[in-house]
Amino acid sequence: MKGWFQRFMSGRYGFDRFGGFLSITSLVLVLLGALFSSVLYWLGLVMLGYCYFRILSRNLNKRYQENMKYLALQSKVTGWFGVQRTRFAQRKQYRYFRCPQCHQQLRVPRGRGRISISCPKCGNQFIKKS
Repeated sequence: MKGWFQRFMSGRYGFDRFGGFLSITSLVLVLLGALFSSVLYWLGLVMLGYCYFRILSRNLNKRYQENMKYLALQSKVTGWFGVQRTRFAQRKQYRYFRCPQCHQQLRVPRGRGRISISCPKCGNQFIKKS
């Protein structure tokens, strides 16, 4: 049986991170659809079908490109949340400002009163209360 399945999956794309996201999201939608709305149920089934389509696909390059787009988007989202978590953890030691000229984000120590902040990117100086 194991040899049959290995021969069947040979040359097919298989399971990846985007497939995992699709399968979990589709199962959540099916469960929510069973409780609340038939639209969510059918959307979950369509997503589950697309997940199986991707797993069994022989177009490896196309599925790889889809996964890379998903990973890039996931990296942006998790990166943004990581920055927010760091800012929240450092909220008592630092204040964050944006340069009015180039919009670079700048971090300055708290409790220094009115200070002149110099942007390292564009050299613009502005005064803010830390």
